[in-house]
Amino acid sequence: MKTLALLRHGKSNWDDTSLRDFDRPLNKRGRMASELMGAEMKRRGLVFDVVLASPAERVRETLVHVASGYGQALRPRFVPEIYEASCAILCTILRSVGNDVGHVLMVGHNPGLQQLACLLVKDDALVRSVEMAFPTAALAHLELPDVGWDKLAVGVGHLAAFVAPRTLSPVAVESRAGENH
Repeated sequence: MKTLALLRHGKSNWDDTSLRDFDRPLNKRGRMASELMGAEMKRRGLVFDVVLASPAERVRETLVHVASGYGQALRPRFVPEIYEASCAILCTILRSVGNDVGHVLMVGHNPGLQQLACLLVKDDALVRSVEMAFPTAALAHLELPDVGWDKLAVGVGHLAAFVAPRTLSPVAVESRAGENH
């Protein structure tokens, strides 16, 4: 079986209106949620052969904080086309992954990630929650048949988990809110 984890970047900071969208950093909540999500990914035993990521600043920072929570570097490959990508472009990027790769993490933006998760997964109650909202720093973990990435198609996957940061240890979130991340 192959796995695909789709991670939306953490909450970004809108304080500096002179910054381009591409250059917006994370805010405090985004840094904290990203680190918590990294710890959750580790707790779930998720591993990644390839990490494909948008080069936007908020994604770069998300990866730094996810790695901190995960406990090891993720070594992303920054793919400019992921920034503001449609679902179709994200599919094209995934179809170009080598068929020997088993586990992919893609880190990017909405609405593309949300649409991709809904496209690849058969309809069930869990995917309906993804359809309703794919919040910042949320993770969709998909299980796919062990065929080539080039065979990626509508409804081939199973949504093994969908985790939003707000569902992770509220005590940890509140206790870490005052820390400088």
